[in-house]
Amino acid sequence: MSNIRVRFAPSPTGFFHIGSARTALFNWLYARHTGGTFILRIEDTDTARNTDESLKVLVDGMRWLGLDWDEGPDVGGEYSPYFQSQRGAIYQEYIQKLRDNGRAYEKDGAVWLRVLGEHYMVYDEHKKCEVEKVKVEPIVIDDAIRGRVEQKVDQDFVIVRSDGSPVFHLVNVVDDITMAISHVIRGEDHLPNTGKHIELYRALGVVPPVFAHIPLILKTDGKGKMSKRDKGALIEEYQTRGYLPSAVVNYIALLGWNPKDATEVFTADELIARFDLPGVNSSASRFDEQKMDFFNTEHLRRMPIENLTWVVAPRLAEAGVIDDETDEDYLQSVLRLCQEKIRTIEDLPEFVRFFFKDDFVIDTKTLEKLRKKSDPRERVKELLPLLEMLGVFNEAGLDELIDKTAESLGHKKFDYFPVVRLAVSGQGGGPDLLGLLATLGRKRVIERMQKFIVMEI
Repeated sequence: MSNIRVRFAPSPTGFFHIGSARTALFNWLYARHTGGTFILRIEDTDTARNTDESLKVLVDGMRWLGLDWDEGPDVGGEYSPYFQSQRGAIYQEYIQKLRDNGRAYEKDGAVWLRVLGEHYMVYDEHKKCEVEKVKVEPIVIDDAIRGRVEQKVDQDFVIVRSDGSPVFHLVNVVDDITMAISHVIRGEDHLPNTGKHIELYRALGVVPPVFAHIPLILKTDGKGKMSKRDKGALIEEYQTRGYLPSAVVNYIALLGWNPKDATEVFTADELIARFDLPGVNSSASRFDEQKMDFFNTEHLRRMPIENLTWVVAPRLAEAGVIDDETDEDYLQSVLRLCQEKIRTIEDLPEFVRFFFKDDFVIDTKTLEKLRKKSDPRERVKELLPLLEMLGVFNEAGLDELIDKTAESLGHKKFDYFPVVRLAVSGQGGGPDLLGLLATLGRKRVIERMQKFIVMEI
């Protein structure tokens, strides 16, 4: 194992945002790519918002995405505890270190970090009073994604509030020091904090880790940062709607990372092999739900049929489409036929219901469209006796029969396709018709066509 140690340090607030998921993913990919260690650290000091239920949403979301951690909750590790709420004694130890070396002092009930340099007073037009400033050289951040960034920390700043609680800057740095974090990969919204963090590292006599600030994710219209209120922003949405976690991982990996070629569809192992920090863009990425749907469709199409069956069977059972008596071979035949057409598992129950249930509803829009050409029942009547006599009820036999019937009666072959589809499925679209008929089987097809002929439509 390498010395690379990265961490994802979320605050459990009841939501698992796609931006947070991408930060977790980039850290996880970098750890797996380099043979390093991925740590989950929970910033749970906000007692009003951080609940056990919120933590469960976060942990369940990460596990659903397949982002396993090497150290952290439920796993442990030599740098425990991994909850900030349990690390108070560690923070006090480091606060005392700063007091002892003269870098921390108390003012107005709070503890401040003293920035080294020549201190002087200047009038602040905004605050309408004099404030203390410090003459300092710029702090240079050699960011692994954004390149050279300069920041000035020219004022002392609070590290412990007057109520005794340490601020984010202090606990973040102390946690990274005590957990031996080598690379801090986080959102660019944290970039303005980095100068203060480096000042704290220096005050504690520790070499800072490598910083890598990943770009923002913008809303679909490109106007503003994506928030938890935007459609598609929460990982729970994709869990509930039956998206494949592999597809979600694939899509969010490409929100800011460029594989440097035209490849778009990746497995997790392929992402691990290809991912590295130089491939991460410095400019913001725009969320595109249609692109997410594309990846979900592609991953569904490429999934082994046995795996697909295992994934979708509970959803179909919940929707009342299948039950314990459903033949698994028949279910797999249906899924194999429909696999190319499925966009999301959420849509699947209604898409395949007619394969298992005879009480489907005829789509009236399709019916009216067909009626404008001729009575659809007449086309069904022409085919029905011939289907009953067909020797081998398979795709090739069905194709030849419809072709010959159309030719003998002066119709076009595809005059029959939409009416037969409507008669046996109630739908105007769906999987390949010949495969659909062969999968349903002779008995079901004939019974449905007979019912359609006498139906009051």
